[in-house]
Amino acid sequence: MSETFSNLNMVVDFLSTGLRLSVPLVFAALAGMLCERSGIFNIALEGMILGGAFGAAVATFFSGTPVGGIFGGMLCGIIAGAILAYLCISLCVNQIVVGITINLLAVGFTAFLSRIIFEGQGSTLDLPGFKAMAIPLLYSIPIVGVVLFRQDVLTYLMYILVGILFIVIFKTKWGLSVRAVGENPAAADTAGISVTGVRYLSVLTGGALASLGGCYLVLTQVNLFSEHMSAGKGFIALAAIALGRWNPIGVFLACLLFGMFDALQLRLQFSNPNVPYQFFAMLPYVAAILALVGIIGKVTPPGATGIPYKRGMSREQAIF
Repeated sequence: MSETFSNLNMVVDFLSTGLRLSVPLVFAALAGMLCERSGIFNIALEGMILGGAFGAAVATFFSGTPVGGIFGGMLCGIIAGAILAYLCISLCVNQIVVGITINLLAVGFTAFLSRIIFEGQGSTLDLPGFKAMAIPLLYSIPIVGVVLFRQDVLTYLMYILVGILFIVIFKTKWGLSVRAVGENPAAADTAGISVTGVRYLSVLTGGALASLGGCYLVLTQVNLFSEHMSAGKGFIALAAIALGRWNPIGVFLACLLFGMFDALQLRLQFSNPNVPYQFFAMLPYVAAILALVGIIGKVTPPGATGIPYKRGMSREQAIF
């Protein structure tokens, strides 16, 4: 009997770890999905996560409260989104190039400023953060309750945002406008929809969402800021968007899958100390590659994703 309970506790612990590791991915993937639904390919998710983490750490450091950290992180994400939107929507710059530039800028900018602001406290900084809170009744559900309903505020916010985005995108007029702009901006423009307005709002909202992934890293997982702490999560989120078929619920499940692989590689590291940890650390990325290979040719992104739009511009002019 004791062995059964021990195994059950191990399963619960594994699932809880996988969920926690998937939270930053979910925020970033929801952001990227919203942007792609409007026709903007947001490869800058990595930089937005890192910017959100930096903003959360700085705002929490000076305000002394994690709530202030959330606002600081979201502000940084919105700024990154504004840069992406202006260059890609207003100036029609190549979206891949802009995304890579923002990622590189975020890496250098946050590393430089963090050394100035925290004055060498990077590895010893202990910021206030959010603690796990059990939801009465729901927490009592066997296994599922312990895994899903004994989490922090940002995890509960993630649940809510997944549902809200699903309803907004598929059940509201604005969601229909987003999908129309992402599929055929010229037709949407003819129907009286502001293509520029919809895309700007989607990208700015996406910046705020992606930054919450960075806020989660700082305010829940490690309670400090470190350079490169996004650790490729933005790129895994891009894979989750395609695997989830640009649907908020599908994206959530895809991120959860990658989070479980991340939890698995941590378990493998501890149980196989003689094997170089880098061998196991690449497991989530291998899973992302295999997932993408498996869906090539089976899913189609929104038709205008990655293609700039100006009134009177033909599709061929936009592409070339």
